[in-house]
Amino acid sequence: MSKNTLTIDGRECRFVDGQTILEVATDNGLIIPTLCHLQGAPPTGACRICLVEIEGGRALAAACALPASPGITVHTDSERVAVARKLNLELLLASGEHNCFTCEANGACTLQDLAYRYQVEAPRFEGATQQYEIEDENPLIIRDFKKCVMCGRCVQACNDIQVNLAISYGYRGAASKIVTQGDRPLFDSDCVFCGECVQACPTGALIEKKARYQGRPWEMEITRTTCPYCGVGCQQNLHVKDNRLIKVTGTEDGAPNYGRLCVKGRFGYDFIQAEDRLTDPLIKKDGRLKPVSWDEALDYAAERLTKIVDEHGPDAVAAAVSARATNEANYQLMKFFRSVIGTNNVDHCARL
Repeated sequence: MSKNTLTIDGRECRFVDGQTILEVATDNGLIIPTLCHLQGAPPTGACRICLVEIEGGRALAAACALPASPGITVHTDSERVAVARKLNLELLLASGEHNCFTCEANGACTLQDLAYRYQVEAPRFEGATQQYEIEDENPLIIRDFKKCVMCGRCVQACNDIQVNLAISYGYRGAASKIVTQGDRPLFDSDCVFCGECVQACPTGALIEKKARYQGRPWEMEITRTTCPYCGVGCQQNLHVKDNRLIKVTGTEDGAPNYGRLCVKGRFGYDFIQAEDRLTDPLIKKDGRLKPVSWDEALDYAAERLTKIVDEHGPDAVAAAVSARATNEANYQLMKFFRSVIGTNNVDHCARL
């Protein structure tokens, strides 16, 4: 056995210095269940779902936080591990009210999946009474504290991934709560509504308000696309039901954003289904804008541009390119004005 090799469930696995047991297992196609672990953020070991058994060790260890060591033997699914994980799940389920009937996360809830996997039919412990009311004072995010298991993924998403530093842990013991500065509502806090916390939440504690009661996860078709709002090229997943866009999430394995989105990219999609959205070009006729075909609109634009250039010269016209257009479209417009019309009057919307 080489220096950087260990054994997981009977399989020899190589590792790099600094890797955790969870990372080594994942790299070798072995699945260790997690709840609080967030890719790209420091491990917290908060949920204790990823417990594994180390031969010769006295206690079970959290795989997300335990560094890999040469020569050790790890068991990820022994009877001792299964019993401990089930107990921890029962404690988490007793921490609030986890009613799946109308929960938006039903079908996409890690806690629900784990309860099913470890056959937790009914928690053996009496549930705690959640003292915090649902917060829905803003138009974008609903915070349901009775479904929060204090895993900390939202805190890490806000502080370590997006670095907005808007939310943290508050209070102690049974009164523990995810809070903003001064425990104010999100709308009155430093939150910029990027929604990273919503995407990171493994339960139904954080949900997108506009998507509530619009469709179950299994009813939606997911299509990957590029965000239209700027030139960064963030990758999005569009969740569509009955040809209507229900919500948007970041594509976690897609560059350059790897799941991260801004408030516009995640929540600014109302215009797609707006009743007053323009669907045809408009030309002003007799003092009023009237819809026309694309052929008529393009002919009209070409005629007007030609007339202005002939009468006043090419510098009498200008073009403003858009950050919402593709690089290729902006390049074509720039070349058209400089090479065909003969003017360098081209500007970008960010400078206007």
